[in-house]
Amino acid sequence: MVAAAAGAQAPARGSDRLVIAGASAGTVFEWYDFYLYGSLATFITEHFFSGVNATTGYIFALLAFAAGFAVRPFGALVFGRLGDLWGRKNTFLVTMLLMGLSTFVVGLLPGYDKIGVAAPVGLIVMRLIQGLALGGEYGGAATYVAEHAPAGKRGLYTSWIQTTATFGLFLSLIVIILVRTRLGEDAFKAWGWRVPFLASAALLVVSLWIRLRLNESPVFQRMVAEGSTSKAPLTESFARWPNLKLVLLALAGLTAGQAVVWYTGQFYALFFLEKMLKVDGLLTNGLVAVALLLGTPFFVVFGWLSDKIGRKPIVLAGCLAAVMTYFPIFKALTVAANPQLAAASAAAPVTVVADPADCAFQFDPVGKKTFASSCDLAKSALANAGVSYANQAAPTGSAAVVRIGAVPIPSFKGEALSAADLKAQKAAWTKTLGAALKAAGYPAKADPARMNRPLVVALLWLLVLYVTMVYGPIAAALVEMFPARIRYTSMSLPYHVGNGWFGGFLPTTAFAMVAATGNIYYGLWYPVVIAAVTFVVGLLFVKEMRGAPIEA
Repeated sequence: MVAAAAGAQAPARGSDRLVIAGASAGTVFEWYDFYLYGSLATFITEHFFSGVNATTGYIFALLAFAAGFAVRPFGALVFGRLGDLWGRKNTFLVTMLLMGLSTFVVGLLPGYDKIGVAAPVGLIVMRLIQGLALGGEYGGAATYVAEHAPAGKRGLYTSWIQTTATFGLFLSLIVIILVRTRLGEDAFKAWGWRVPFLASAALLVVSLWIRLRLNESPVFQRMVAEGSTSKAPLTESFARWPNLKLVLLALAGLTAGQAVVWYTGQFYALFFLEKMLKVDGLLTNGLVAVALLLGTPFFVVFGWLSDKIGRKPIVLAGCLAAVMTYFPIFKALTVAANPQLAAASAAAPVTVVADPADCAFQFDPVGKKTFASSCDLAKSALANAGVSYANQAAPTGSAAVVRIGAVPIPSFKGEALSAADLKAQKAAWTKTLGAALKAAGYPAKADPARMNRPLVVALLWLLVLYVTMVYGPIAAALVEMFPARIRYTSMSLPYHVGNGWFGGFLPTTAFAMVAATGNIYYGLWYPVVIAAVTFVVGLLFVKEMRGAPIEA
C-alpha cells in the first residue's frame, strides 16, 4: 500500500503537465462561460429585463447573475457525491458539457421585445444549469490535481487551477473587447453581445478533447481497487459531527472571506468603474484585463509559498489587507478614474433632504409601480446620473430638495399627476437637475483624457493581488482538510456556499446597498465585514494542514 501511495503521489513529469493542463484548460473554459454574463450585465438588462424601470432592471440582471451562484452548493452536493462514487474524471466531464451547452443557448435566446417574460425566464433557467455545473466542477478539478501532486508541491500544483478563474475572466474580456472593436458599439449593443456566448461552442469541443485524454485520479483508482470508496458520501460528510465541524470551519474560517475578497477584486471593481464612476465599458474591460494579466502569476507565487509557510497565514493575510484598505483603495480609484467626479463631490457634495416616509426602495419586480414621490424622483435622477449623495431628514409631508453644495433644487410631488404630465414634468426637472450638476462640475461620463490610467491599473492590480493571496492556496487547504473517500463532496460544499452565496451575491447586495443609501462606497461594508469574520474565525479555530497526507 505504501508503494501504491507513493506511486499515486509521484507521477512522471509529462503526466504532471497533462494533469494540470487538462484540469486547468477545462476550468478556464467553464469560468469563461460563467463570467461572460457578469461582464455583459448591462446588455443583458437591456435585452432581457426591458419591461421594468432601469434600477429594477439592473438589480434583476444582477439577481439573475446571482441565481447561478445560488444553486452552486446544490451542484456541489449532486456532483460531489457522484465524484466520490463515480470518480473525479467522469464527473467533471459531465459538468463541462452542461456548462458549455447552457452558455451556447444564452447566445440564441430571443429578447424581451420578442417573447416577453419568457425571455428572462429562459435566461434564468440557463443560469441555473450553469450554476449547478460549476458547483460540481471546482471540487473535481482541485481534488484531481491535488491527488496527482508530489509531496511538498500540492499548493504549487493546485494554484494553477486557481489561475483559471482569472484566465477565464481575462479570456471573456479579451473576446468582448475584440468583438466590440470589430463590430462597433451600435452593432454590439444590438446583437454583437451574443457572439462571445456562441463562440463557447468551439471552446467546449477543445476542452472536452483535452479532458478525454486524462486518466482517473490515482488515489481514487486505489480506493476502487481496495474497495474503500464511500457508499454514502453525503451522510459521511454532513451527518457526522467531526466532519461537519470541519465543513463549517472551512466555510467561516476560509472560503467566505476568500470569496468576498475575490469577487470584490475581480467583479465589483469592474461594476464600480462602469456603473458608479461612469467609465466607458470598453475602457473598463481593458483596464481590468491589464490588471488581471499583471496579477495572475501571483496565484502560483502564493500557492508555492503556501507549501513553505502554510495555507492559513496567506489566506488570512489577504482577508486582513482587504479589511484595512478597501475603502481607501476605492476612494483613490474614484480620484484616478474620474477626477472630475471626485472634485465635484468634494467641492459641492449632494444631499437629498426629504421626509423619510416619502422615500421608497426603488425595486419593482413586476414593472408596474410608478415611483412618483418627490424623494423617489430625486433619488432616481441622481442614481441614473451616477451621483453619490447623503440623506437628510425633512419635516413630515414636505417635498424633497436636492442640495448641490449650497444650491437647492426643489423636487416635485408627482403622485397626483397623469402619466403624460408626470413624464413631461419629470423630463423638465431632470434637465434642470442635470444643468445644476454640470454647473457644479459633475461630469455625465468619465473623461478618458483626464484619467490617470497607470494609477487605475495599479489600484486594480492591488485588488487582484489580494485575490491571489486568498485564492492561490485555497484548493490545497480544502483538499488537506478532508479524507479521500468523501473529499470531493466535503470540500465542494463549503467552497461553493462561500463562493456561490457570500461571493456570488456580493455584486447584487453591494449595488442594492448603494441604491438604498446613495453612497457609492457603502456596498464595501459587505466584503469588509465578512472578510473580518473569516480572519477572526480562521485565526482562532482553523488548523493548519500543510503537508497532511491525503491518500486515506
